[in-house]
Amino acid sequence: MEKDYSNSLFFQYSNIFFSYYFENDTRCSKMVSSHSLTYVYGGEMIIEERGNKTVINKGECAFIKRDNRIVMTKQSKDGEPYKGIFMSFHRNVLREFYAKLDRNNIPKNPGNFEKSVIKLPQVPEVESLFNSMTPYFNTEIKPREETMNLKMQEGIYLLTNTDKKFYSTLFDFTEPWKIDIVQFLNENFMCDLSMEEIANYTGRSLATFKRDFKKISNLTPQKWLIQKRLKVAHELIKYQNKKVKDVYIDVGFKNLSHFSKTYKEMYGYAPTK
Repeated sequence: MEKDYSNSLFFQYSNIFFSYYFENDTRCSKMVSSHSLTYVYGGEMIIEERGNKTVINKGECAFIKRDNRIVMTKQSKDGEPYKGIFMSFHRNVLREFYAKLDRNNIPKNPGNFEKSVIKLPQVPEVESLFNSMTPYFNTEIKPREETMNLKMQEGIYLLTNTDKKFYSTLFDFTEPWKIDIVQFLNENFMCDLSMEEIANYTGRSLATFKRDFKKISNLTPQKWLIQKRLKVAHELIKYQNKKVKDVYIDVGFKNLSHFSKTYKEMYGYAPTK
């Protein structure tokens, strides 16, 4: 699958995503629902998570824990546009991998990582894995599904061989605890999440999430999110003199015209006023 944005390319095969920004830098906020690896072929990527900032330069790779909200900035550096790859390890892939492991080779009490974003050392294994996928930046060359699956397996081996702590991180299959809905939404209202994803992140089924939400608001979850985004945008524009073109993306709207229309419906005047 391929998507062509303004001055950029984005395409994916299985759970491996390729992105290439020719001119414009890009910044986005997203929830990382699965453990992931990201590698930078050109330019640089900046990942911000809970006040921590990680810079990934050309030839560097980082691991991102699942169930975290991050802000990613992809930008050119030294005249070279951003070019990178994102490898996402879903639970079912990790379960299948874990089921085939020799239990005698699994380390006991390997420990845990304190950070959610971990830069990997620049070792030959990292370079070998990702350089083997450079041909697929040419979208005319489409890899076989089996090839991508093998790359995913190689990525998991890369992590477990790099640090034993990845065993406890990758193969923790416990489901999230039931957490406070309002707290979660206040922290993640700007993310593009479906109701099913929000229910999952708060440790609920979709039916339970809808039932619990009715106890805290007369609004539907969708309307609650829109009002929350508009209120935050209003504060940023009115009291911090933020520009409308910057605010609407930061609070979670995808389209400027939709943002302007809903803002006017709520406040009685356009955000530019």
